[in-house]
Amino acid sequence: MLQGGQFDNMKDTQAYIERIRRVSRDYQRLELAVDKSLSSMLAGQAVLARRIEKDYEIQHWNPYLRELWFPVEILNSNIIVVEVPAATSYQPGQLLSLLGPIGKPFKFRRKLRNVLLIVYDTPPTSLLMMLPALLANDASVTMVLMGTACQYDTGHLPEEIEILHAEEDLSWQDMVMTLGWADQVFVLVGPSKELSNFADVMRLVRERRNDVPANYIFGVFQRQLPCAVGACYVCMLRSNAGAKLQCVDGPAFDLTTLHLEN
Repeated sequence: MLQGGQFDNMKDTQAYIERIRRVSRDYQRLELAVDKSLSSMLAGQAVLARRIEKDYEIQHWNPYLRELWFPVEILNSNIIVVEVPAATSYQPGQLLSLLGPIGKPFKFRRKLRNVLLIVYDTPPTSLLMMLPALLANDASVTMVLMGTACQYDTGHLPEEIEILHAEEDLSWQDMVMTLGWADQVFVLVGPSKELSNFADVMRLVRERRNDVPANYIFGVFQRQLPCAVGACYVCMLRSNAGAKLQCVDGPAFDLTTLHLEN
């Protein structure tokens, strides 16, 4: 299902870890020296990363071969930053193979005043790159952490971001007001149960908002990608408009258009 022009900018390049910085007890940021073709990546786009170490590949082989990394920051024309668990061992100078950019940038409304980010059972890493641009355009941003996402230490995030922690029933204070206030909502859930978790969030939203319009609430998918070029269909989603692929059409999809039942 390769589409003309879709992958003209995708490259398989090498990178190396220039610097490692611990940002919290559980997470570290890797500054990667990359090919300049990746310096124009926008929020929503990702790379598939693989270590260039034979011993590592033998010990940690899995059918996906590469990890999906969403950059959290681009420092200059050849440095991108990714955030990974601190428990994973990396070393400065370590070589990586990067395939990217993958996916389409997030689409924001032209007049965007208030943005709501809902993060459920996963760290908010895939959403972080949008924050500087939103704040630079004077948008107000609220991030709601739900489930295991509440364990994420937000101390290194911009202080302008309002952070809320949901209760065990996934509700939060002033939930109706927050959903009505938001011009656009982005939802991120744990990849192991994406469809059912997105369905839970949509149920909560519909219970508290009479009308959920199109292009209002978007689910950001982050399941691992075997091919990233639309050939294997492992990342296929069912929508009102037919089959969609995370690697080609995503990672963000209007949740009102997706079939979320398993």
